[in-house]
Amino acid sequence: MVDFDLSEDQLTIRDTAARFARDVVRPAEIALDRMADPDQAFRSDVFRDAMRQAYELGFHKMGIKEEHGGLGLDPVTRGLVWEELAAGGVGIAAGLLAASVAPAFLSVLAPHKTDLIDAYVRPFCEDVEARHISAWGSSEPGIGSDGSNYFDPEVHHETAAAKAADGYVLQGAKSSFVSNGGIADLYLVFACVDRTKGICGSGVFLVPYGRGVTRGKALDKVGLRALNQAEVAFEDARVPEDYMIMPPGDHYPMIHNAIKTVGNIGVGYLALGLLRAAYEEALSYAKERVQFGRPIAQHQAVAFRLFEAFQAIEAARGLLWKASWTLGATGLGDLKIAAAARVFATNMAMKHSVEMVQILGGYGVSKEYALEKHMRDAKLLQIMDATNEIMTIKGAALL
Repeated sequence: MVDFDLSEDQLTIRDTAARFARDVVRPAEIALDRMADPDQAFRSDVFRDAMRQAYELGFHKMGIKEEHGGLGLDPVTRGLVWEELAAGGVGIAAGLLAASVAPAFLSVLAPHKTDLIDAYVRPFCEDVEARHISAWGSSEPGIGSDGSNYFDPEVHHETAAAKAADGYVLQGAKSSFVSNGGIADLYLVFACVDRTKGICGSGVFLVPYGRGVTRGKALDKVGLRALNQAEVAFEDARVPEDYMIMPPGDHYPMIHNAIKTVGNIGVGYLALGLLRAAYEEALSYAKERVQFGRPIAQHQAVAFRLFEAFQAIEAARGLLWKASWTLGATGLGDLKIAAAARVFATNMAMKHSVEMVQILGGYGVSKEYALEKHMRDAKLLQIMDATNEIMTIKGAALL
């Protein structure tokens, strides 16, 4: 029997996240969005203080196993938190989502590498100062959507890892869209080991910052300005052999799709939180704004827009909860359900954030309100972690 009741623990952590989003994330997000220089924004006390407080509450380690120092929360509970954090601000929430990618990958897929667990996962989980932030580098200037072209030997990562006597040497660069790319101290890098096998010839490497790694300038974007995204380059970046977390081989599509499943669910929750924030702001305004002798919420043209946004929120949450439940039940999840949830949620966030701006009329495009920011942020979620078009193609291929 399907049960939508939340446990006391789930309600507690959801409410904690909601308070943190309201009191810390939202004001920090707005301040960061308005800073003209993105590099300056990520060096600011505003950014560091918000991340530090998030780490103090443990939001960075929710998906890491308890035996490795994490909270070990199930995917549905994590989803409750991500929705609340995103309602405060999708940029900071997205940065927190990406911050754990390398430690979480180690914890889940390489628990036997105890030396690396002790060196990188436990310190990350113990961190309450936001000193440890990780990033995932797969896409490149010439390899984006092609990164899912698993069976064409002509398509491969240009970032290469060559075998050396003491391990591997990485050369190349990842695109400007690496989330946390300009601030991370640890990278999960997909690099080609065997060009003859195409994308499946890539291995996954753990690469600490400072070993031949160069971080680029923060991308100056129209939205998601509170999320650091930057190019990452590797020049004679040397890592021990044990730092290859996953070797190349026929298992690559399964692992890559599992990562995409988790990533798509995360992006979906970002969109859900954003849509809810936009809806709540427009609803509050519509109940107070009086035109033609009554609050505009009582006019059908406005009421229909609000109700359609409400429908979209409830439907998106239902899809995301199913995708999260499936991930928890199977371990690897179901990519087509995750893609369906993500594409639906992000498309609804874009569509209805525009409609919520319309409800406020001229005020909707003023920075006095957050709605114009929600609209800008929503556009980027349709592109984040693979475009909606690519995820639709992948989902359709799995039917």
